[in-house]
Amino acid sequence: MQPSYDSELLNLLTTSVVGRRRELESVVAALAAGRHLLLEGPPGTGKSTVLRSVAKCTSSGFEFVEGNAELTPARLVGTFDPSVVLAEGYVAEAFVDGPLLCALREGALLYIEEINRIPEETLNLLITVMSEAELHVPRLGRVQAHPGFRLVAAMNPFDSVGTARIASAVYDRCCRLAMGYQDAADEEQIVRAAAPVASDAIDPNTMQAAVAMVRDTRTHSEIRTGSSVRGAIDFVMVLRELAALRGTSTQDPSVS
Repeated sequence: MQPSYDSELLNLLTTSVVGRRRELESVVAALAAGRHLLLEGPPGTGKSTVLRSVAKCTSSGFEFVEGNAELTPARLVGTFDPSVVLAEGYVAEAFVDGPLLCALREGALLYIEEINRIPEETLNLLITVMSEAELHVPRLGRVQAHPGFRLVAAMNPFDSVGTARIASAVYDRCCRLAMGYQDAADEEQIVRAAAPVASDAIDPNTMQAAVAMVRDTRTHSEIRTGSSVRGAIDFVMVLRELAALRGTSTQDPSVS
C-alpha cells in the first residue's frame, strides 16, 4: 500500500516539525508527484528531521544511508553471501539486499545523507535508478522499483570539507529544495523541545541570549562556519548542569 501524500499528512507534519510549513508543503507535493528530492542546506537545518517525520507519519519504510567516500555500489546494492553461494550457487536466496534494494522492493524512502561525499561510480548508479526506476544486478537479474519508492538525498554546501560538486544529471532528476536556518523564535522553540528539563531551569532572557549567540556565529567575520541550533541546545543543557554543580542558579553571571 502506497502512503498518502496529502493535506492530512501536511497538517500532521506541521505539528511535529517546527517552522517548516513551506518546506513541508514542497516535500509532500514532490513525493505525491512521484519525484525524487534533493535537500540542500547547512548542517542542523532539519533535513533529516523532515524526512524522518515524513516516514513516521506515513508509516512507510525508511532506509538511511550515510554518504561518505566508502559508500561503494556493493554496499548500497547488496552482495551474495559467500557461504550460501558455495553451498547452493548464485541463487536469489544467496543475495543479501543492501539499503537500495530494500527500498526498491518495499517502496520505501531511501535517504542518503551528504550525497555530495559519495564516490562518482555510486552516484552514477543512483542516477540510473532514478532514470529507469529499476536496477540490474549481475547474477541476480532486474529489480523493478516499487511504485512507492522515492530517493531523497541531502547535501551540505559545496565548500564543506570532503564535499564535491554534484553532476548536473542528478539535479535534472530531482526536485531541489533549499533549507536555511529557521528564525530566532522557531529556534527557541526547537531548543525547548529538545532539552525540556534544561529549558525549564533557564529564564527566557538567557534562552534568547543563547539562541542569539549561536545565530551571531553564522555572520561573524572571523568564523568560517557558524553553529546550528544544536549549539544552543548544548549551551542550555551544559549551563543547567554547571549551575547544579556550583550550587547556584542559571542566572548567576559566573555561570552564564
